[in-house]
Amino acid sequence: MTMIQRLRRSRRTAEIRALVAETRLSVDDFIMPYFVVEGINVKKPIETMPEVFRFSIDNLLKDIEELSGLGVKGVLLFGVPDKKNPTGSYAYKRTGIIQKAVSAIKKKFPGIAVITDVCMCSYTSAGHCGIVKNGIVQNDDSLAVLSKIALSHADAGADIVAPSAMMDGQVGAIREILDSKKCVDVAIMAYSAKYASGFYAPFRDAADSSPKFGDRKSYQMDYRNVKEALRESAADLREGADILMVKPALSYLDVIRAVKEHPETSIAPLAAYNVSGEYSMVKAAAMKGWLDEKKTAMEILTSIKRAGADIIITYFAKQAAGWIKEDE
Repeated sequence: MTMIQRLRRSRRTAEIRALVAETRLSVDDFIMPYFVVEGINVKKPIETMPEVFRFSIDNLLKDIEELSGLGVKGVLLFGVPDKKNPTGSYAYKRTGIIQKAVSAIKKKFPGIAVITDVCMCSYTSAGHCGIVKNGIVQNDDSLAVLSKIALSHADAGADIVAPSAMMDGQVGAIREILDSKKCVDVAIMAYSAKYASGFYAPFRDAADSSPKFGDRKSYQMDYRNVKEALRESAADLREGADILMVKPALSYLDVIRAVKEHPETSIAPLAAYNVSGEYSMVKAAAMKGWLDEKKTAMEILTSIKRAGADIIITYFAKQAAGWIKEDE
């Protein structure tokens, strides 16, 4: 007699399913991104990202208090300055919006891990991630500016700096300046595998960071490639990265898995960025009544962790933390 394998026995009740679940989401997995602007009492909705806002520092602190109360321990800050110039020099001003925000958060919430995006796209008049000369983004000229930005964030109290410009050598240049200025304890979260993606469109509205000409395909990765992500990630580790990242997440679960399993890169913590377009398409469909927001969002976040991410950067962080608390 052939015995039937009754695998459904382990799915019969919610309690049994919980006992045998292979992947579990935790509030400890999440980092919440924020957009920070100058001013007082600013909480400006972002049209293309429902329930996401541009915050002035006073309102940012209020929102982080709610986030912290739900158990989320990390934030990622993006500055939206009121001035731009060709060199992006406002990005490393000691009185810049991110520098002030970092200081304010660390003063009020010393237990929150503050991560800062290190890039130039919101600060340059060209809207590109590096210095532009004769219509071309200059890799090596940009490294000096990115290093200054990272150092200014570290001096303000950032725990982790996250270079996202995709300039070759950016991690090494930043590690060198941080170490030389005795900021040896400041970690680097490298945007190692950052793809040129259509899923960034709502973010560019939020951060006012759209390029004024051309695109970013010459420095962000081609979405057809996986092996290149392994080379980028391994290079960042050799240059001194503490945490690697794959961005976006949902369309790149195979890349997350590849980076997590490769012998050269598996040794490092891996973050995945559930980006603006991935967030907004769920929100938009939920608002239309086409899908259940909680079920869909939690399925997506779980898939990102199941693929191998140790850290998930997501605009759902506060909501997901609340849903997890509800279900406990």
